[in-house]
Amino acid sequence: MEHSHEESVSALLASYREIGGINHLDAANLPSKSDIAAICSELLQLLFPGFFAEEVITAAELPMITAEHVASVRGRLCAELGRSLRYKHGDAKDHRTESARICQEFFRSLPAVRKLLQTDVEAAYQGDPAALCPDEIILAYPGLEAIAIQRLAHVLYRDEVPLIPRMMTEWAHGRTGIDMHPGAQIGSHFFIDHGTGVVIGETCEIGSHVKLYQGVGLVARSLAAGQGLKGKKRHPTLEDHVTVYAGSTIVGGDTVIGKNSTIGANTFVMKSVPPDTLLVPGEQVQRTHNKKIRRGDASGDGTEFTI
Repeated sequence: MEHSHEESVSALLASYREIGGINHLDAANLPSKSDIAAICSELLQLLFPGFFAEEVITAAELPMITAEHVASVRGRLCAELGRSLRYKHGDAKDHRTESARICQEFFRSLPAVRKLLQTDVEAAYQGDPAALCPDEIILAYPGLEAIAIQRLAHVLYRDEVPLIPRMMTEWAHGRTGIDMHPGAQIGSHFFIDHGTGVVIGETCEIGSHVKLYQGVGLVARSLAAGQGLKGKKRHPTLEDHVTVYAGSTIVGGDTVIGKNSTIGANTFVMKSVPPDTLLVPGEQVQRTHNKKIRRGDASGDGTEFTI
């Protein structure tokens, strides 16, 4: 028998009454996904003027165009911040003063974000001989786009803005295949090569001059404790000048990959790795400066001897 329109509506209404937790009714509007997407797109134009515009932007036009973009983003962002703050505080107030303060601090941060992104472009160009020029990296490399949005979202995350930072990084995730939590702390000269399948958790700490390849996971151990782990260090730390090759997974909040170390492809790491180490899947750790090899498992256990 054909399911009528009225029966469909009645069945859904009954579901709404019976199944809680996935309805948002009789409450303030949540931030808009489409508006957050538009904000992210326009922010990329502010970060990289001339790269994403449909027409040529001259130096003479730049002040006017920048003022227009700032006004547009500020208006949209303040409106979305108001929605986010109403959700946070559980009230119907407009939170105009707090939204304006957060907006002001956000725009003050943009020059510093641009300075970091310049180092990221430099790292990508110096680290990838396939790159024709820095312009190609800005226009075509998904890693840079994901990093740019994460660095912006991190500013709002630090200000304890709910919902919006994660919506921003998930917008980039959908476009690039790179899943970076806005809470991750990332130093300068960060390069994600290829990028598809990279996952970087909320409490990751990443130093400067770090390079990741596709499929790398910087993740937590089993989350059986669920919300009991909120606010705790759950994800690994990578010190300066670390390289992690494709398909490797590094697990745990107390796991530290020491500076100048390299993690080989398809390696599963659950324990800290000392500085100046080459960790190869399965068996060996080589300390490049003191010329020692440790044989054991990929977690770093085993017997060490000099060569």
